[in-house]
Amino acid sequence: MDRFDAMQAFVTVADLKGFAPAARKLGLSASAVTRLVAALEEHVGARLLQRTTRSVTLTDVGVRFLERARRILADLEEAEGSAQAERTQPTGRLVVSAPFGFGRLHVSPLMTAYLKRYPEVTGELRLSDRMINLVEEGVDLAVRIGHLADSSLVARVVGDMRRMVVVSPDYLAQHGEPQRPGDIAAHQTVHFGAVSAVPDWRFIEDGREVRVTCTPRFVSNSSEAAIWHAEHGGGLTRVLAYQAADAIAAGRLRPVLTAFEPPPLPIHIIYPTSRLLSAKVRTFVDLALEITDWHFSAR
Repeated sequence: MDRFDAMQAFVTVADLKGFAPAARKLGLSASAVTRLVAALEEHVGARLLQRTTRSVTLTDVGVRFLERARRILADLEEAEGSAQAERTQPTGRLVVSAPFGFGRLHVSPLMTAYLKRYPEVTGELRLSDRMINLVEEGVDLAVRIGHLADSSLVARVVGDMRRMVVVSPDYLAQHGEPQRPGDIAAHQTVHFGAVSAVPDWRFIEDGREVRVTCTPRFVSNSSEAAIWHAEHGGGLTRVLAYQAADAIAAGRLRPVLTAFEPPPLPIHIIYPTSRLLSAKVRTFVDLALEITDWHFSAR
């Protein structure tokens, strides 16, 4: 027995004072309505309706139960309406995850624009470079740079990102410019990434992948620190395009070996499922596609 269906049948019979009119309103047979009410009475352990050949009336228990049943059905209707409204109009709390640097520079302004457009939503932006589990950590969607492992997550491509080698003009004036990936061995390098990892820079040369192992003089897990060191003559460093964009625009760094760069990495917005997608997630993705330019692949 579905208790909500049974309560709805009971309330309708009580309101219309008969099983036949209740059955017509509910689109059920009279026998089906009778079975629902009987099952409800069996469940609560009391007779709710007094039946005669001419009328149906409430028992004392039925009068008290009717009031509570009305309240329960009203609460259910309100909850369903609220959930359905959220699928069409964004409301509630939206939790977004993004890499620390990219999130601070590019996802944070998007969140600000989103909350201005949708005042019924409250936002939380979690910045972290670790890979998180969206479902376990209560995250609605995440921005990720790079190729994704196979998973049940839905992914929307919203941009692309170059991986590039940059260096200061002063360093180039003193040491010359590398012409091919193999020339890196003769230069000082700055490595941004896991401190314990062996620097392994990848390029495309003559149609095949080439890996160059570096011996950096400076290593940091901070892109800002690596770029700062490179700006001040520390040597070549390999970063994502957005990380060096300001320094390149200001002339403090220059891209080199651009002809050998690997294909750009995709930028995705990912979320757990597309079935019954909430309005919050749908409108956030739509706004990202509308107002952002996350294509960092132009040379």
